[in-house]
Amino acid sequence: MALKAPKGTKDIMPSDSGKWQYIEEKFAEICREYGFGEIRTPMFESTDLFNRGVGETTDIVQKEMYTFEDHGHRSITLKPEGTSPAVRAFIESKEYAESQPTRYWYNTPCFRYEKPQAGRLREFHQFGVEIFGSHSVTADAEIIALAHDFLTRMGITDVELHINSVGCRECRPVYKKALQDFLRPHLHQLCETCQSRFETNPMRILDCKSEEDQKIVKDAPVMLDYLCDDCRKAFEELKEMLTAMDIPFVVDDKIVRGLDYYTKTAFEFVSTRIGAQGTVCGGGRYDHLIEEVGGPDMPGVGFGLGKERLLMLMEQNGHQFGGTTAPELFIAYIGKEAKLFSMGLLSKLRTSGIRAVVDANDRNLKGQMKYANKIGAAYTVVIGDDEVSSGMLTLKDMETGKQTSVATEDLISHIRN
Repeated sequence: MALKAPKGTKDIMPSDSGKWQYIEEKFAEICREYGFGEIRTPMFESTDLFNRGVGETTDIVQKEMYTFEDHGHRSITLKPEGTSPAVRAFIESKEYAESQPTRYWYNTPCFRYEKPQAGRLREFHQFGVEIFGSHSVTADAEIIALAHDFLTRMGITDVELHINSVGCRECRPVYKKALQDFLRPHLHQLCETCQSRFETNPMRILDCKSEEDQKIVKDAPVMLDYLCDDCRKAFEELKEMLTAMDIPFVVDDKIVRGLDYYTKTAFEFVSTRIGAQGTVCGGGRYDHLIEEVGGPDMPGVGFGLGKERLLMLMEQNGHQFGGTTAPELFIAYIGKEAKLFSMGLLSKLRTSGIRAVVDANDRNLKGQMKYANKIGAAYTVVIGDDEVSSGMLTLKDMETGKQTSVATEDLISHIRN
């Protein structure tokens, strides 16, 4: 029986990898423009990092993490998100002692055990950005602007920016009590998961996907009505900044995000084109995460953007990714002397930056030309004894069939032109 990839994972084959390389290059480019430096963190971390950072009451920690004990009897977890590892690296490297803010971006796989669906796998891939060390709403606006600009450059026009404020340590307890008072008469009607959230994290009930639970919370009090003066001022300032930058937005009081560390700003870029998993990018502010993970009292703000969902939207929008792995030139040969000549020519072509391929199966000429057509070579040349002795090659355009006589020393410049 043939082995298959584990459920919830997907191979990225050469026919698709060019698309991934394209968006990765574009994201790195825009992050550099915004002044962010790349950070690369390990694939796995101490489980305690996510328990403390993501929050023990979240679905991620309770149900979705890939956790195991290593040979040293340490509890290790494949990272389910990118922010906590970036915070840990920031603290461990003592970059908090430098002039702030610090700007990171990353491109990483993440792992969560959940039901695979369109745009969400158990091994999925994220772009992310973080700004550490700024209390200013300017940092929130910068993060959102980067995501907006990137999605625009990728041709994504059918997304809406939804924003909310989830309050802070001062105003959230007041709201929590009001929400619990509203939900208490309906507690027995909520799903089992939401009943378990009632005491520890009732705001997560607002984000439940159950239709019955959504009917119950439809008229629930909203956090925006309970914001303290500082949170209300910050939210109004954010709206003013987004308006000044011509970034349209919708105030969505049901956004709470799935991680415990968020404070004040929470946002999502939402699409209705990719089914139930409509959030392409989401993030917000987390003013206490760095301290909770063991660092100084320092704020942060950031987002994560799912690469699988981004690619789905780009394909649905008919985006032209550009780039190809198809060779510009395929060299067919007849005989041993021609083969050696072809190998030398191949080396020169590649050194000059031309994508060139030669047959690696010692097929006859007909088989070589058939293979050249299969791999989509733009041009072919056939080299035999006459071509070796004369130094003249016949270059064939595989699309038009046109043939051109070219001297060996002019082949590189001819292909480039």
